Amino acid sequence: MSAPTPHTRQDRWNRGLLPLVTVVPYVLLAIMTGVTVAIRGSDGDLFGVDLALCALTAAWMLWMFTLHPAWRERPRIMGLFMGGLIVLMAILVVRDPWFGLFTPVGYFYAFRVLPWPSELAAIGGVAIVAGTAQASSVPKTDLYGVLAYLVVLAVNVFPMCGLAWLGRKGEEREELREQALAEVREANRRLEASMAENAGLQRQLLIQAREAGVSDERQRMAREIHDTLAQGLTGIVTQLQAAEQLADDQTLWRRHVRAATRLARESLSEARRSVHALRPEALEEARLSEALADVAGRWSALHGVAVQVATTGTVRPMPPEVDIALLRTAQEALANVARHARATMVGLTLSYMENEVALDVRDDGRGFEPDRLGDGGGGSRGAGGAGGDGPRPPDAGTPGGGFGLVAMRQRIESLSGTLQIESEPGAGTAVSACLPVAPAGAVA
Repeated sequence: MSAPTPHTRQDRWNRGLLPLVTVVPYVLLAIMTGVTVAIRGSDGDLFGVDLALCALTAAWMLWMFTLHPAWRERPRIMGLFMGGLIVLMAILVVRDPWFGLFTPVGYFYAFRVLPWPSELAAIGGVAIVAGTAQASSVPKTDLYGVLAYLVVLAVNVFPMCGLAWLGRKGEEREELREQALAEVREANRRLEASMAENAGLQRQLLIQAREAGVSDERQRMAREIHDTLAQGLTGIVTQLQAAEQLADDQTLWRRHVRAATRLARESLSEARRSVHALRPEALEEARLSEALADVAGRWSALHGVAVQVATTGTVRPMPPEVDIALLRTAQEALANVARHARATMVGLTLSYMENEVALDVRDDGRGFEPDRLGDGGGGSRGAGGAGGDGPRPPDAGTPGGGFGLVAMRQRIESLSGTLQIESEPGAGTAVSACLPVAPAGAVA
């Protein structure tokens, strides 16, 4: 791993340790010079050499470090500075052992100015000088003296080098932490950018989905208007034109007027049904099960046919599109029963299951053959109404017949559901619509 950058070291020292290399060295050197004056003041030439060495040491620190701050971050110049300082300290210690008290200055500079592993070499050199000062009184003329000297050196070198190694490991951990924080910040930045991009895409998808929904609804309304209102209005115009041409024949005139009136009422009913399909009133203030019971009750009162409504499973909120699809399916199925089945009993069951919800509408009417469904559905699968008018199913050309069957199938299959019809002549009809939903308790 690379050494700490100069800026990292500079910042660390600027937070309070810089005085250790800008003030303390001169204070210690001044104290040591004072001690030298007190002890060697009467030694003549020796005293002069000591003062010259102290002045040279002060000048070396002043020029190489204090007066040139830019040099502090240049490893080669600082290596030269530390080498010269160690040599000067070694000469002072050899001449006057009390200069061993000045050696901590070497540690201050070594920790401050040198990168790893040059820092370790400088600290080892300073420790040797300090150990030499401490062992100045040990005679080195025999083996025991040399061993004692080496022990003193070891006591100085190993702890200080170990401290430097621990400091380096701490710097490596700090670098790793800073690198991890930088990576986390970058990941957070990318995540925020991705979230912003996803939010934009989601807004775009919502707009597209809304536009597609509007387009689908327009197409549905256009088909319904074409199949019901437009045909009804055309028939009204035709009947009125025929009545206008037969004004002299009151019997035929009244027959055409009555036909036009009937077509107008049917068209008005279809228009109301189309408008009502935009927003089911029954679901505005009630759940689906309650809305189905209300629809069945009103239908039973209108047509005089008993309806049994049952709900199984745990009732829970459904997506609005599911509620609307099942409600419309029930209304269409009941309408077909009223038109064609001649039933005396109708059963309506809403079943809540774990992953789906089902609606079953059964009647005891005349039934029909499912293979002959007018909308082109085959077998027991397709879009049919409950009940048939004898063996013949509702014809696509019958008002309220063909389009109702197609609409029922399109509505269920557009939500990935299934619609099944089971019937046979004389045995009634069963319509089953099943739609997938999220399991109970699932988080959207």
